[in-house]
Amino acid sequence: MWRALARARAVGLWAPGGGAGAWGRGLWEGRRRPAAGAKAGVSAAARERCDGRRLRYGARGGGGGGGRGTAAGKRREASGRGGAAAPRPSPGPHGLPRSFPGRTSPAAAMPEVDTGRLDPQQVQLLAEMCILIDENDTRIGADTKKNCHLNENIEKGLLHRAFSVFLFNADNKLLLQQRSDAKITFPGCFTNTCCSHPLNNPREVEENDAIGVRRAAQRRLMAELGIPMEQVPPEEINYLTRIHYKAQSDGIWGEHEIDYILFVRKNVTLNPDPNEIKSYCYVSKEELEELLEKAASGEIKITPWFQIIAETFLFKWWDNLNHLNQFVDHEKIHRM
Repeated sequence: MWRALARARAVGLWAPGGGAGAWGRGLWEGRRRPAAGAKAGVSAAARERCDGRRLRYGARGGGGGGGRGTAAGKRREASGRGGAAAPRPSPGPHGLPRSFPGRTSPAAAMPEVDTGRLDPQQVQLLAEMCILIDENDTRIGADTKKNCHLNENIEKGLLHRAFSVFLFNADNKLLLQQRSDAKITFPGCFTNTCCSHPLNNPREVEENDAIGVRRAAQRRLMAELGIPMEQVPPEEINYLTRIHYKAQSDGIWGEHEIDYILFVRKNVTLNPDPNEIKSYCYVSKEELEELLEKAASGEIKITPWFQIIAETFLFKWWDNLNHLNQFVDHEKIHRM
C-alpha cells in the first residue's frame, strides 16, 4: 500500500486526503476482478503506477503529446496523420471506395494478418461486427472489428461508428482509464472513461436519438469497468455531438471513426476487467492538466481521440456540467 501511494506521489497526482472519491484507495488503481468465490478487494501488488514508464507502445505511436492549448499541428502529428496516403479505388455509392473489404463477404475478404502474438481474448473480439458508415454517418454495411482497424483498409476509406464515454462522479471528477497492455490498438495509453463501438445488431444499429450507441455504451461500461448495467441506463447517458478522426496505432493497426461523445454524471460501482484496463482513477481538471503535460513531455502516452477532445472541447464542457444542453449538436460532425 505504501509503495503504491509513493509511486503516485512521485508523479504529482496523489495527495493525502485526495484519493479516488468513494473508494479512497489513492488516485490510480489496477484492480482485478475477483475469482469466483473470492472476496473483492485490491492488493498492494495489484495497484499500478501511472508514470507511464511500463507502457508498451507501437513504434509509430500517435497517442502522445498535447496538453491543454497545444498547437493544432502537434495534435495532427500525435494523431498519426501525415505521410503519403495509399491510392484510393474508384468511388462507389456515397462516394466511398468500391473495394471495401467486407461489403459483401467479410470473412472472404479479411486480409491475412498474423495475430499469433496478440492476446487471445482480444483476438476473439476482432470477429465482432462493427457498423460501416460514410462520412455523413449514414450506415452502409458492416465489417469485422479486425478489418475496420487495419491501416491498409483505413487508407482505402473504411470508416466505422464508435463512441467515447466521459463519466463524472458527484464531486465532478472525471473517471479515466489506462488501457491494458493486451489491447491491440493503443495499448497502455491513458484515455477517457470508455471507448468502443456499437455492434451491427438490432439493438445497437437503432439510430433514433442515438439509442443504439447509448445501449452499446451501457454494454461496454459493464464489460470494461464492471459497472452494473442498471447503474447506467441508456436514458442517463447523454449524447452531445460527434467527431470524425483518423489515427495510426502502429504499422498495422489504427482507428478511423465517427465518434459519438457521451456524458454521464453519477457515482457508480467499479470492478474493471484487467484484460481491458490496466489502471483507473478519478481526476480533477487540474489533475488532468498535469496528466496532459506529462503526455506532452513524453512521460506517458494518451490516446489520440482523448487528446483531440481534451484539447478542443473537454474543459469547456467540464466547466458547464450543469448546463450541457447548450453544447448538444446532433447535426454537425466535427472533422478533426
